[in-house]
Amino acid sequence: MKTAFEPITDVSSRILILGTMPGERSLRLQKYYGHAGNHFWKITFSILERPFSSDYTERKKLLAEHKIALWDVLQN
Repeated sequence: MKTAFEPITDVSSRILILGTMPGERSLRLQKYYGHAGNHFWKITFSILERPFSSDYTERKKLLAEHKIALWDVLQN
């Protein structure tokens, strides 16, 4: 059975981005949108006018700074 990730959120979050079940690559890496071919992070950094980072800690920090929560809502 596959299990979705815990949400990336905190008490200051004001925007919630909902996904479905993470892909196999993301599950192996234990990172939201972990597949290099996925454009989620590139688009997010671009929209927020920040230089792109492939560092997962920096990615989560970007979400927190902009009060964005991220959560997969499907469990298989």
